[in-house]
Amino acid sequence: MATQGPTRIDELRGRLQKDPASIAFAQLAEEYRRAGRFREAIDTCKAGLKRHPGYLSARVTLGRALLELGDLDGAYSELTDVRRQAPENLAAIRGLAEVHRRRGELPEALEQFKNAFELAGNDPGIDKLVRDLRREVGQNTSAGAGRPGRPPGEAAAAGTAVAAEEIRARRVSAYLHRWLEAIMAERRARLYPA
Repeated sequence: MATQGPTRIDELRGRLQKDPASIAFAQLAEEYRRAGRFREAIDTCKAGLKRHPGYLSARVTLGRALLELGDLDGAYSELTDVRRQAPENLAAIRGLAEVHRRRGELPEALEQFKNAFELAGNDPGIDKLVRDLRREVGQNTSAGAGRPGRPPGEAAAAGTAVAAEEIRARRVSAYLHRWLEAIMAERRARLYPA
């Protein structure tokens, strides 16, 4: 039976044990986040940010991990702080878009996604997704389900249409999330070759 070598998480933990002041905490936290170990990502970020409070990529990781655990206010606070310091940080923009989407603030989510797409180089495929999301946002605000004076059947049909639009919006959001993650992974790979 072959034994596996140390994982990336093990390697980064070892680096931090040797040098607790190392900025490797940010990479470790990001690895935890990618592995779905959100609480460990948060704890690692908070500990490291005590020594390196201006490390923006760690703040982005903290915000994204908080988002995954449903702490929308905490995520919003961290990601907004990053945007104030680095207005073109794609990961922070995408995270803020997701916060707005989860809060049901679709126009704000759309605005953040548009910002991300413009910064990413005006990808025509993504431009189409922005147009689709814009159309969905317009339909959601004009659906008017449950408006006084509407017949019950019409209100129910409008509610079904809104539900279908929400499903489409979630699919678009999931696609956009995967797309932006791929961009960020590619950039990290170029900046930090193994």
